[in-house]
Amino acid sequence: MSSMNLYVGNLSYHTTESGLRDLFAAYGEVTSAKIIMDRESGRSKGFGFVEMANRSEGERAMAELNGREVDQRPLKVNEARPRTNNRSSDGFGGGGGRRNYDRY
Repeated sequence: MSSMNLYVGNLSYHTTESGLRDLFAAYGEVTSAKIIMDRESGRSKGFGFVEMANRSEGERAMAELNGREVDQRPLKVNEARPRTNNRSSDGFGGGGGRRNYDRY
């Protein structure tokens, strides 16, 4: 049996990690539940990750919870992509931010 890591988006800013865990526990064993927090404000970024101990339970949770309204917000639930070291998606390895090209 392999585990399954799920991305959970469009969470209410009031959702707690224990609330997230409880929501997914109805579908099977939850190994971990983590809400991603903004470092500066300490507020939820509105998404998190849930690891289910069993892949089939994770797939069932994903099928049942994707699009379901929780706290008046339709959840986005899909399989989490493996984490990469490159945080930039532009292929140049630079940080995000706005480039000021209109100076010239």
